Amino acid sequence: MHKSGFVTIIGRPNVGKSTLLNYIMGEKLSIVSSKPQTTRNNIQTILTDKNSQLIFVDTPGIHKPKHMLGEYMVKVATDSFKDVDLIVFVTTPDVTMGRGDEFILEQLKEINIPVFLVLNKIDETTQERVAETLKNYSEKFNFKEIIPISAAKGKNVDKLLEIMIENMPEGPQYYPEDMLTDVQERFVISEIIREKALRLLTEEVPHGVAVEIMSMKLNDNNKYNIEATLFCEKNSHKGIIIGKNGSMLKKITKYSREDIGEFLKIKANLKIWVKVKKEWRDNPFLLNELGYKKIKK
Repeated sequence: MHKSGFVTIIGRPNVGKSTLLNYIMGEKLSIVSSKPQTTRNNIQTILTDKNSQLIFVDTPGIHKPKHMLGEYMVKVATDSFKDVDLIVFVTTPDVTMGRGDEFILEQLKEINIPVFLVLNKIDETTQERVAETLKNYSEKFNFKEIIPISAAKGKNVDKLLEIMIENMPEGPQYYPEDMLTDVQERFVISEIIREKALRLLTEEVPHGVAVEIMSMKLNDNNKYNIEATLFCEKNSHKGIIIGKNGSMLKKITKYSREDIGEFLKIKANLKIWVKVKKEWRDNPFLLNELGYKKIKK
């Protein structure tokens, strides 16, 4: 009997959704950062073994939007509730449930799809707090399964995966067994570069950056030559991104090139240009140009 199905991973920003997905896949396919709201698009990744295939959708964190890009991110997340076989709701130990989680649970009450509660980061708190958090959430919603985990350390993740497969319907293999993701290489590369910017830049800059891959060609030495543009919203941000004598941009380029080479399984030359596009997060035309296709004027 072959099982297959679609799983959407939801939760507030920065609860570890991408970390969980990356651990399951064993590949760095989704952007991970200590800063919230880093995942902007659904990234579909595919896990295949002899008897099952799970297709994961990693969504932007659901949060109160402050601009048009934020509205897009929330819409992408809530749209992912539809047409899936299982919802994995990720949160973290906190005795008091926040408004963000309450909002998500209210949305989930409107649908008829099994929901797992996954309590992440249990290694960062006490057993008492974990137990109290699980009790509070159980009183608010009828979860199909409740699994405490540490995605960063892999604790209980294999058990979670086992239970997810058990809850999948019988179904076909939707994708070839060697296919890990349905997103284009250029998108993954742009996300890698954006992640490095998020990790290295100061608080006032990161969420005002976007990346577009301008060209990607394989040269005669079997290396990729990649040119990318990193957009920011202010002239002052451009100076911060470039850094003194280009030091910050060199760091972003170096760390990006290493991860891109690992992802492509081939060496890459990388050139990053920095350009200012003022208020691009509130400009429907620019947002669509940068790949946020669901945003309407």
